[in-house]
Parts: sequence; C-alpha cells; structure tokens
Amino acid sequence: MKPRYRVTLTPEERSELEAVTGNGKTKAKRFLYARALLLVDAGPEGPAWTVANTAEAMGVTPRTIEHLKKRFVEEGLERALTRKKAEKPPREVTFGGEFEAHLIALACTEPPEGRARWTVRLLAEKAVELDLAPSVSHMTVQRILKKTNFDLTAERTGRSRPRRMQPS
Repeated sequence: MKPRYRVTLTPEERSELEAVTGNGKTKAKRFLYARALLLVDAGPEGPAWTVANTAEAMGVTPRTIEHLKKRFVEEGLERALTRKKAEKPPREVTFGGEFEAHLIALACTEPPEGRARWTVRLLAEKAVELDLAPSVSHMTVQRILKKTNFDLTAERTGRSRPRRMQPS
C-alpha cells in the first residue's frame, strides 16, 4: 500500500495560505496549490476534504493532490507551492552561433572543383574536414541553413555580385 500523507496546517501556515489565495496577484499554479492545501487540511480548523473531492473541486487529478501533500509533509510549505528549479539545462548546445556563422560563410564560398554548387552533405563533410566540429550530420546542416533562410539552389548564395564591365 502506498503511503498516505496527512496535512495538518499550523495557524501561521493557514494564514499565509489564505493571504496567498486572497490577494489577486498570485500565479495560477501557486494559487491552486495553496487552495488545495487549505482544503485537505486535517487540522482543527481545516475542512479535511478527501483527495478525490479536492481533486474534483480544483480540476486536477487525485495524483496531483497526493504529490502536493507529499511535498508539503516532506519538504515544507514553500517547496509545496513552488516548482523545483531545473538542475541543468535539458541538453547542451552542440552547434552554437559561431559554428553557424562558419557554416554559412563556407556555403558562400565557391563550391569544390567539379561541382556546380554546395550540397548539405558536402558542407557537412567540409565542416568536419575544417575541424569546425568533430562530426556533423547533413540534417544538422540542413536545419541551420533552413533556419537562416539560406538557399543552396539559388543562383547567387551570398557571394559578391560579378561586376559587369561598362563598354568604353
């Protein structure tokens, strides 16, 4: 059987939660959690609603209420009302702006001998050859070029325009 947590608010905690729900400037999640804690309070002043009734009244799942009660009992009031900050970013940036700039500069150069224009695969191979990155997928090159609206099939890809000689 999974453990059940009993929320018993002290008068100070109760007044703090009532202040949070009473001022009109509280964020929605914080307000919802504060109101739910007031409803499940099993202390002498609390209504001691069941998890199911509280969840239905607040428009959330019973599991949300159980997790809220657990956070309150184990970690305290402030932690129950706020989300935990991420310890690290979801993933590290592999190819940043410097790589993108070098890649676009490379795409603006003359294509290799025997080629009419650069392809994403050629650009990926050349980026690895020039040590811009240890390995690069052609799809990464494609996404970067698409993000910057760079068109490899255009007649001019950003190189200087050839100048026409004026007739003398």
